[in-house]
Amino acid sequence: MKKIIIEENIYTYHIDFAGHVSNIIYIQWMEIGRLKLLERVGMPVQEVVERLGLFPTLINTEIRYRKQLFLGDKVRIEVWLSKLKNVSAIMEFRFYNGKGELTADGRQTGLFIDSVSHQPKALDSRVRDGFMPYLASEHETS
Repeated sequence: MKKIIIEENIYTYHIDFAGHVSNIIYIQWMEIGRLKLLERVGMPVQEVVERLGLFPTLINTEIRYRKQLFLGDKVRIEVWLSKLKNVSAIMEFRFYNGKGELTADGRQTGLFIDSVSHQPKALDSRVRDGFMPYLASEHETS
């Protein structure tokens, strides 16, 4: 299984009143990861609606915060799929600090919605095949 790997610096605008990275920043990093995954599988978001007639739509986000990130640190973000169904996918995220320690993990569930009917729409086999290298097998946990 392949993973999308992103490295980001921690800047002052990421920090909340408590002096560590704000919880909302993790949601932004997840957005970046989703966009990079779509690009990697040949579905850049700006083309998804026009070419495929799909709205990739989130229906659930979960994050477990384990350790704080601070100004001046770096974060390594890993993204992959744990499930891929006909009309939905579950994306997994892991966040590590500059020392390689797990700081948070999360998952998001997304649906593929038809841009005309606004109903869930199954992926065609070519698009589905593009996701397969990023799909974890049952025995792969991270």
